[in-house]
Amino acid sequence: MDIPLHPDLERIIEATPSGHLTFLITEYGKPYTTGGFGNRFKDWCRQAGLPNCSCHGLRSAVATRLANSGASQFEIMAITGHKSLKEVERYTKAANRKKLADSAMGKFK
Repeated sequence: MDIPLHPDLERIIEATPSGHLTFLITEYGKPYTTGGFGNRFKDWCRQAGLPNCSCHGLRSAVATRLANSGASQFEIMAITGHKSLKEVERYTKAANRKKLADSAMGKFK
């Protein structure tokens, strides 16, 4: 996957010293595995007092924000890594439903 960095995140990363090509590393100086990072992220969330947060929840929040901003299903898939339209459809359906409801109420006199 090739996901462009948001300019704010790019500035933060550039300003943070790191001797590694991988920005987040384990206590052993190695890059996280996918599962290892998910577990560590959940630990960080618990430590921050956010026990119901996870990487999956973050992915879902990104998909929701993209859909609410008018991104297409294919654009969302390119960012989130979802493999099928069906997986992403829930986000665009909810966003479209809100836009249609707002439009309908604008016509109500």
